[in-house]
Amino acid sequence: MSKHALLLSIRPRFAQMIFAGTKTVELRRVRPTIKAGDLVLVYVTSPTKELQGAFKVSQTVTGSPASIWKKYGKKTGVTRAEFDTYFTGKDQAHALIIEEAWTLPKPVRLACLREEKRGFRPPQSFHYIRGGGFASSFGIPLPI
Repeated sequence: MSKHALLLSIRPRFAQMIFAGTKTVELRRVRPTIKAGDLVLVYVTSPTKELQGAFKVSQTVTGSPASIWKKYGKKTGVTRAEFDTYFTGKDQAHALIIEEAWTLPKPVRLACLREEKRGFRPPQSFHYIRGGGFASSFGIPLPI
């Protein structure tokens, strides 16, 4: 595992599916720099507004939207119409394949994140967290 993590903003509906194990592919319009074994922290967007857990990436796959849908569509948690709308105008789609996901024993509310880490802002899409301090300061268990 690398010494950085990716912080993703994910809508409540999709976060619930990830933690339930029914969504095993996270879609992105912009490819994050992430590799097998890297950690993704899941910040659940409004109205939830909390860091709820994490997942480990087994691989990142890039391809045409049609090829990504054909290979992973049923694992994405979206309908074909939602998928097509999301990737309108894009030549490439990016799929983060989830190896394992887990929730925190106690989610960390946005107010607490801001109190602990001055200047913390939830990302519009994603941003990188350098070093292990962020994850460890909130008790995020790292996979072995």
